[in-house]
Amino acid sequence: MLTSVRRVFCIGETVLDIVFQNNQPQSALPGGSMLNTAVSLGRAGIPVSFISDYGQDQAGNIIHDYLLKNGVSTEYISRYSHGKTALALAFLDQLKNAEYSFYKNYPDERLTISLPVPTAGDIVLFGSFYALTGSLRIKITGFVQNAKKNGAFIIYDPNFRPAHIGELDILRPWILENMSMANLVRASDEDFSNIFSASNAVQAFQYVRQTGCQSLVYTRNSLGVEVITAGHSQSYPVPQIMPISTIGAGDAFNAGIIYSMLKEENILSAFSLPWWDSIIGRGIQFSADVCQRSDNYISIEYGNRLK
Repeated sequence: MLTSVRRVFCIGETVLDIVFQNNQPQSALPGGSMLNTAVSLGRAGIPVSFISDYGQDQAGNIIHDYLLKNGVSTEYISRYSHGKTALALAFLDQLKNAEYSFYKNYPDERLTISLPVPTAGDIVLFGSFYALTGSLRIKITGFVQNAKKNGAFIIYDPNFRPAHIGELDILRPWILENMSMANLVRASDEDFSNIFSASNAVQAFQYVRQTGCQSLVYTRNSLGVEVITAGHSQSYPVPQIMPISTIGAGDAFNAGIIYSMLKEENILSAFSLPWWDSIIGRGIQFSADVCQRSDNYISIEYGNRLK
């Protein structure tokens, strides 16, 4: 039975994903890494709030209605009238991996709302380029720092896109600062290759550990998952499947580990091997479900089985 009093807050960008395969549009769905995680959690019956901003336009209306329909609280959504909801064109290759093009028209002032105050037992997930955006950074870091001070569990997912490699001299110190605020960093091998030229989990953990964070979950797509902490390391295989799309796979993994964490009585002191086995196993299950779908989130049917 999941503990009902704990809350989850996912803070990140919002886009409308338009997916192309063989140069033909296949679907248009609400997207953004933290949004995808929030929808998976909402479908699994978890009390989750999404913190973000998007336009008062038709694309924004589609996203807003979709969040509510899937059990995600929109109490902390800031909707702007100057500017348009961002679009992301995702082009799937033969391996069903996506290459993105983004189209953005944001207002000068963003996220013009009062943010919530997470407390002990709550979980905060933040990351992607939203957490590196200059106009948002002070507000986001203040929110995360207050949440950690109050005893919330902080997860950081850099989800770093190659399109921003040219900005790394400016962004890398902010990425390291974000890691320093986290209880857990969950990142892919591509993230660490793009940001630090790290080629394996041990090298990646060296960067994480120097920030003060002591736990890394390092995902390698079909090659498996590695956990490294100050005390131990462990590798986990993933099932070999024929994916329909890998969009949202990492985001669903985040949702799975958060779902499993909520079963623990005290997540801040639960870093035992059985605890890792539980949360990584559930993350892999969530991710595998998403890879066998054209959506960015776990299926409604799988979510219903978890409730």
